[in-house]
Amino acid sequence: MLNDDLNLLREFARNNSEEAFATLVSRHVNLVYSVALRQVRDPHLAGEITQAVFIILARKADKLPQHAVLAGWLCRTARYASANALTIQRRRQHREQEAYMQSTLNEAEPMHEETWNQIAPLLDGAMEQLGQKDHDALVLRFFENKTFAEVGANLGASEDAAKMRVNRALEKLRKFFTKRGVSSTTATIAGTISANSVQAAPIGLVKTISAVAISKSAAVSTSTLTLIKGALKIMAWTKMKTAVVVGAGVLLAVAGGTEIYKIQQSKIGVSYFPRDSWASSGFATPEATIKSFMWAKSAGDIKTVLDIATPEMRQEVEEQYFKNKSDQERSAILIENVKDVTGVRIQKKLVLSDDWVVLQIHFDGMPKNTHSKVTMRKIDGEWKVSSVEEQK
Repeated sequence: MLNDDLNLLREFARNNSEEAFATLVSRHVNLVYSVALRQVRDPHLAGEITQAVFIILARKADKLPQHAVLAGWLCRTARYASANALTIQRRRQHREQEAYMQSTLNEAEPMHEETWNQIAPLLDGAMEQLGQKDHDALVLRFFENKTFAEVGANLGASEDAAKMRVNRALEKLRKFFTKRGVSSTTATIAGTISANSVQAAPIGLVKTISAVAISKSAAVSTSTLTLIKGALKIMAWTKMKTAVVVGAGVLLAVAGGTEIYKIQQSKIGVSYFPRDSWASSGFATPEATIKSFMWAKSAGDIKTVLDIATPEMRQEVEEQYFKNKSDQERSAILIENVKDVTGVRIQKKLVLSDDWVVLQIHFDGMPKNTHSKVTMRKIDGEWKVSSVEEQK
């Protein structure tokens, strides 16, 4: 079954084989459903996300790379669709001012094992931080329960090499969890993920997905179409992160040309803020927030720096950088962090939605080949930093 997934996918792409596609859905539906359920905590929404993922697979059946690991691709696509679903749900909750829906969204399913209770909310975020081969190796080994020989065959490596890659990836997960207050061994993490990561999807979902995904005439709900378009947009951005983009702007069309967005880029960047322009500029736009953020760091203004972060980001900053430190020490850390920065250059700007933007930023004064990917969300009319990822 090592190459059987791609053979079935090619059979479907060439001959529109319902049997081949239904086999793929049956084989992987539990995996996709479980990834979605861990993130949205809503069985109905997880089922809808699962449908969206397999519809995307049907549309991209002839475009997947020859050596793609389908299980890994499905996991990533499920996370993209889930992230988009959560964005849509948060918007609806804010619009309707139904606070109780947010508490339902965050309510965890009861689990039997304490370790799984701690790991489950963090697992997909940790997986997303891994490189593609590390990610796919863990999916194959612990989500799909493949042997090391099978993992190696799928990745084009030997059994020993697969075992080493899995062990290294597990260690990365352990460090990720430790930073977030979950202490465990790689062996415990491996056993816990293997035992709990994949749950049975609802009965009948396979038949529904197969019918909708392969039939052009079948009705797809508006909400499912929205999930598909949003997931495709995120997938396109993820792919673009590693591409070389030339010119003032690149238009990317997704979902059959029905959804178009623009990555802004020029030789001097989308926006440039020299150090003497940094000021307390409010948070009305992503650019204003960046200027306020840099000003606050240069001034050692702890309150403003924390106010600019989302609640999750604020907690991470306090735990990693400010824990057990005095206000004076915190201010010194902020000032030291930007002492050599002469300006901020926004090299790329991707608008994923009205309240979701991703910026690629270079800090002048730092090595030329380094930059940061800054994700920002609009909360109650103010743009907040939700994550910062250093890249080279």
